[in-house]
Amino acid sequence: MTVEMSKGLERYDGLYLWMIIPMAVMQIGIFPDYWGDLTDNAWAVHTHYWTATLWYLFLILQPYYAERRQFERHRTNGIIGFFLAGGVALTALSALHRDIANAELSTRMPGQFGPFEPWFFYGIAVVEFVMMSAFIFAIIQAIRHRRSLADHAWWLISTVFIIMMPSLGRGLGVLWAVIFGKDDPGQVTLPLYLTTAIIIALLLWAANRYGRFNHPATWLALGANLFNLLFEPLGKSAWLQGILRSVIKG
Repeated sequence: MTVEMSKGLERYDGLYLWMIIPMAVMQIGIFPDYWGDLTDNAWAVHTHYWTATLWYLFLILQPYYAERRQFERHRTNGIIGFFLAGGVALTALSALHRDIANAELSTRMPGQFGPFEPWFFYGIAVVEFVMMSAFIFAIIQAIRHRRSLADHAWWLISTVFIIMMPSLGRGLGVLWAVIFGKDDPGQVTLPLYLTTAIIIALLLWAANRYGRFNHPATWLALGANLFNLLFEPLGKSAWLQGILRSVIKG
């Protein structure tokens, strides 16, 4: 091992412990939405939940192997992990039809989802599509830069902040409904804005801690989260709604 590589590894000492935090945030956020109606969830929901959960576990295990210089296990596990990443992306993209179905149902039956109007589901579909596209790009970059420890690791770490929004957003939405009531109109937008602020704060903290503030992966994760803030005007765009209905069948 070169001196440069050794120093690069030392920078990420203890990373696997820090990666438990986003794992916990993800699980706590999604807990009421997933486990609260477990038997009513569609198969697509189950497959996406478990592939995403395994991905977060993967991002704990990989730096653990690297820190202990178990590089053979790290490489073998990495091949499995990239297969798993494909599962995360494809199950998420294949589940977008649920957003369109919910939008069409709320159009036919106003009030079916409380204060959530059809535009909300269209907007969520758009930002989730962009989110998963950013996730796929980050994975490809991690593969391309696998010989550069610093770049490879940070591209992978950035995926945590790219795909955290749905689980944390659902959790904060449930909490908002408990505090302010399930018919409170504020739960339509405010939990998502708060979620985005929390994720960006965590991203910038991690980027500063690991010296990756000015790294392309940081900017990609930041951009993906800032894009989430556009979900309302995007969801209310009639032409975009038409495209979604024609491409993604509910």
